[in-house]
Order: sequence, then structure tokens, then C-alpha cells
Amino acid sequence: MKLAIFATLATSAAAFSVSPQKAAQAAAVSAAIAASAAAPAFAGDVGAGEQVFNANCAACHAGGQNVIMPDKTLEKEALEQYLAGGRNEKAVMTQVTNGKNAMPAFGGRLSEEDIANVASYVIATSESGWDE
Repeated sequence: MKLAIFATLATSAAAFSVSPQKAAQAAAVSAAIAASAAAPAFAGDVGAGEQVFNANCAACHAGGQNVIMPDKTLEKEALEQYLAGGRNEKAVMTQVTNGKNAMPAFGGRLSEEDIANVASYVIATSESGWDE
């Protein structure tokens, strides 16, 4: 919120003291700052996420696979295709928290921090490739 206020003030000040072109540039920068301040930053701990994954998810998703629905793996392409919201930490967090189809909800079993950590682990590992 503070960044958004600062960005608005910077834009206003720039509009009064510089050319219209510079004011437009300042407005664009301010909008980018405000947008990034409003977007949630997910930076879970991948190492801690691996521990959570191994303790809670690996029974069905060992090696990034899916023993119940074989097409819906944790591989990069499958996450992009099947995960509601696309392959990103927020979408993984939603799926883990709420469950879906045969997957149970872990929102009542895991803390928000654990869910953020496992989401970071899943996204990072889908990018680098799962060891099978």
C-alpha cells in the first residue's frame, strides 16, 4: 500500500515539474510499481516444501506422478494443461488447500506456510524435472 501511495505521489509531482512525455513515463512506472505491490509474492522455502511433499504428497505423487489419475501428473506440461489457474504457486496452493476430485483437501491439515512451501517445491521441481 505504501508503494502505491508513493507511486501516486511521484506521478503527481512529475506531472507538475516535467514535460508531458516525462510525466507519462512516470505514470507508467508508477502503475508498474502499484501493480507489483498488489500482486502477492509467493516465495516458499523449496527445501521445507520437499519435506512436506515427502510426508504428505509422495504416496500419490512420488516422482511427480499421479497414481490415481495418471495423466494429471506434476510434470510441467500436465500442470499447465490441467491445473486450474495454470502452472503457478497460487494455483498449486489452491489445489492443495481445497483438494479436487480424488485429491483430499489439506487446508485443515497443513499450515498456510507448509502449503506455500510445498507449492514452491512443486513448481520448482516441475521446472527442473522430477527424479523418478
